[in-house]
Amino acid sequence: MALAARSYPGPLANRHAELSLKLAGAGVGWLDTLRADSAARYRATGLPTPKVEAWRYTNLKDLVGIDFASAPVVGDMALDSLPRASLLAVNGHVLAFVNGRLRPDLSTLDTLPAGVTLLPLSEAIHSDEQALSAHLGRLVEAEENPFVDLNTALMEDGVVLRLADGAVLDKPLHIISVGAVADTPLAFFPRLLAVLGRDARATIFESHAGIGEGAYLSAMASEIVLGAGAHLEHYKLQNESQSAFHVANTRVTVEAGAVYDNFVLQIGSRLSRNEVHTALIGEGASCRLNGAYLGAARQHLDSTTFIDHAVPGCASREVYKGVLDDQAHGVFQGKILVRRDAQQTDGHQLNRALLLSRQAEVNAKPELEIYADDVKCSHGATVGELADDQLFYLQARGIDRETARGLLIEAYVQEALDEIGNAEARLPFQRLVGGWLKSRKG
Repeated sequence: MALAARSYPGPLANRHAELSLKLAGAGVGWLDTLRADSAARYRATGLPTPKVEAWRYTNLKDLVGIDFASAPVVGDMALDSLPRASLLAVNGHVLAFVNGRLRPDLSTLDTLPAGVTLLPLSEAIHSDEQALSAHLGRLVEAEENPFVDLNTALMEDGVVLRLADGAVLDKPLHIISVGAVADTPLAFFPRLLAVLGRDARATIFESHAGIGEGAYLSAMASEIVLGAGAHLEHYKLQNESQSAFHVANTRVTVEAGAVYDNFVLQIGSRLSRNEVHTALIGEGASCRLNGAYLGAARQHLDSTTFIDHAVPGCASREVYKGVLDDQAHGVFQGKILVRRDAQQTDGHQLNRALLLSRQAEVNAKPELEIYADDVKCSHGATVGELADDQLFYLQARGIDRETARGLLIEAYVQEALDEIGNAEARLPFQRLVGGWLKSRKG
């Protein structure tokens, strides 16, 4: 089948039949079907070009030109070989993956509270199959997203977290994904499935980092289901190597009275796109989608969000801040949809970007699509530079220009960090932002 002019040929498109026999769970009927259907869609659609509206500002031509191989097992890497600032400093349960494969020796799972199931995907396929088959692929089956299809077709491992009604995960779960690449470009496909029952509570951190100079693709897909009254705090650091491509898709459904808190810091990779789609499907549901992107050199950092207010009385808040230096390119696309029956919606969105170089660029596309009349909704986007009068004020008080710039940039990003209501969760992100600023002075 010939691809449309709006598509690139997708990497690994013709290797599903070869690779599928080696994947965890090969031979499990429902999973084989799920993978095969996804592979067929991916082959048919390819990857989007900028002629596709949702991808107007992110061109995948450099990714398409790389011949990726499936990632091998890496058995001799220690996490302390990573630079100290590559990962979030978090104490909790740890599931660590290298090139998409679980490393039990780098993982630590303490005794779990009653009502909590936490398993690597490769194990859950066999030991938690009934629950897995009820949810895996359900939130993404109706959409046409080639990266989700690629992930589903070739997913090897990942994380499955289930909480029964009223269960509480006693400590944060820290998911660590490391790309370790030398010469041959590699691709791997982490998966996260989190299902929280009524009034359940959990906190998830993700750290994505890389070792080596080789190119790799980390294409992650996450499905999150929050029952009535549940609360999930979900924090992510994207700090891949400077030759890496990171494309992540998160899909969330939020039932009545449940809360989804999300924060994403993007500072790594050659090209990154982080998509978060949240559907508020129960009255009184709410979400907070916040983040920051800090780019330099020729990095391309894309933050794309979609919030679907499907029923009355739901609330959403979104604050994204970007700082771009050198020839970096930032993208923010945020859409809030308010359906006809979603009266008394409260939705607010703000994106601001700071350009530190004349060559840096940002594209912002905030959208409101409203079909109800009793709503409070707003959105805004601004792009600017450091204010000369603020620099002068600080320098007049004996602060050198470089330090003054750093203080102003840090204060600028802090507005997004302040959206993290959990002070313990905020601290590691503040340290990472400070580390990025110090690296710019060097």
